[in-house]
Amino acid sequence: MLIGASQRNTARGVCVALSVCLAGSATAADISVFSSGAPAEVEKVLAAQFTREGGYRVVFTVANPAIIQRKLSAGETPDIVILPAPIIESLVKTGVLGPASRVDLARVGVGLVVREGAPLPDISTADGVRTALLRARSIVIPDPAGGGRTGAALARMMTQLGIADAVKPKVTMMQAIAGGVEGEVELGMFNISEILPVKGVTLVGALPPALQSYIVFAAAIHAGSTSVAAAEDYIKLLSAPAAREHWRAGGLESMASGS
Repeated sequence: MLIGASQRNTARGVCVALSVCLAGSATAADISVFSSGAPAEVEKVLAAQFTREGGYRVVFTVANPAIIQRKLSAGETPDIVILPAPIIESLVKTGVLGPASRVDLARVGVGLVVREGAPLPDISTADGVRTALLRARSIVIPDPAGGGRTGAALARMMTQLGIADAVKPKVTMMQAIAGGVEGEVELGMFNISEILPVKGVTLVGALPPALQSYIVFAAAIHAGSTSVAAAEDYIKLLSAPAAREHWRAGGLESMASGS
């Protein structure tokens, strides 16, 4: 199911703090990660491996990019920040993140989702996507105001298709990590990696190439990190060729080079 109107106010702006760790409170041996939602599920899987092999716990704060940037501006100091590459680059330029630590991890495309059991529209072409959106009684997409790239890209896509005014009355804007893939809306469009973990919905497929918009996610170490060596090791794990299958299973494409 997708988002219902009664959930909008309570879910808006939600920042979900997630831990992939052993039981107990955080310690000096932990490393902390601020991450946007799309790559977070894969990060958690690999963090569990990192804990087993190295003994470090990885503590996550998962939120939309705007919230993470506000936290950083307020002086919060995670060890690692994982966000869309253009935002990471800007944070490197301002000195928040270490310039030599930036690594591109993976990219994700946008998919279309419907409630489980609903008919699957043909979205293999731009015309098919246009028809599906015009026929849908209700649509949910990420809110561009959250700082994510996907919502803005989808708004441009609907303008490109010439249907922005026609679908505007039935569009709800809500981040997937705040419950946007759950509720009562008929059709949604989100990063594929944010759709796959949700029960009760069906991923119809990726948007066709003419309408597709990819986001590259990058990681970098905060200039104020006190666990640089462990942070470097975790980023190496995320970006290793051996992690490629984890990224693929999570709906993303690894940017790792080599075998």
